[in-house]
Amino acid sequence: MPDMTDRYGLALLASGQAQKEITHNMALLRVDALLHAAVESRSLSAPPGSPVAGQCWLVPTGATGLWTGQDGRIAHWQEGGWDYIAPAEGCLLWVKPEGVFARLTAYGWNVGDWAANALVVGGDKVVGGRGAAVAAPSGGAVVDAEARAAIDALLDRLRTHGLIAV
Repeated sequence: MPDMTDRYGLALLASGQAQKEITHNMALLRVDALLHAAVESRSLSAPPGSPVAGQCWLVPTGATGLWTGQDGRIAHWQEGGWDYIAPAEGCLLWVKPEGVFARLTAYGWNVGDWAANALVVGGDKVVGGRGAAVAAPSGGAVVDAEARAAIDALLDRLRTHGLIAV
């Protein structure tokens, strides 16, 4: 049996282990840092001078000091010092100073963008995939007919996206 969890390296208890509470408490501290995770910064390149227990930072590339070699990890300050957590793909962090989410993908951190297939509000699809462009009126000989066709096309797109009722 492994001694750590696969995704976040949470220490597992071993049969007959002495001082199990230490192992268990370390795992709880990591869970506390990762559950609804929020970071103080993703650009601070050296550890802060006076961190508060429970605070986390996303260590940027090329960090210095005690963060050297911890690029891309979550630096979690606890009473005993720094704990570095390697985030798993799909990890979601709230970046406090920027007011945005950062999501770890196979290509790195995606900051501020939110991918979805649709936005549903109150059970109604409000925004869906992008439709085809609406052609601009051309010519000018039959302005009324062209304007009506363009307006009809816009109304169709707005209805398709759920932004106005059918």
